[in-house]
Amino acid sequence: MRSGAAWPALTMAHGPCEHNSRVERSAVMRRVKSRDTAPELRVRRAAHALGYRFRLYDARLLGRPDLVFAARRKLVFVHGCFWHWHDCPRGRRAPKTNEAYWRSKIGRNVERDAEHLLALAGQGWGVLVIWECETKNPEELRARLRGFLGPSAREAREARGIV
Repeated sequence: MRSGAAWPALTMAHGPCEHNSRVERSAVMRRVKSRDTAPELRVRRAAHALGYRFRLYDARLLGRPDLVFAARRKLVFVHGCFWHWHDCPRGRRAPKTNEAYWRSKIGRNVERDAEHLLALAGQGWGVLVIWECETKNPEELRARLRGFLGPSAREAREARGIV
């Protein structure tokens, strides 16, 4: 069983330490995005700044990867720590309300992720998962991308003396 901070989020709107109403919680959940999230944008900006070019969300590939480097046969998934149960403080935080539902839902996410990663690797794709918490340090993020993707076209040209 997972442990962590209380769920749902607390709000000061109705006074200290009161839970959100069902309507407020529903509104918060509707704002949760699956595309163009802040961590994903950080990864995209870092990859582009390093000189890599990529496509987004190729629906022909399992799991619809966040970044697709087709010429390199490489894929990058940017996972939210909570939604994919990362082993970090945010990922270990367990909902207290409707616990069975959330455990089942997020458990299915984890199982599906593992199946997709295995299938993609079997099709010859290199796959990198970057966790939300790993996007906070720009230097480490750039190093991981460069290590996974190899030299960018720009870096290769510079190494050959072509500008």
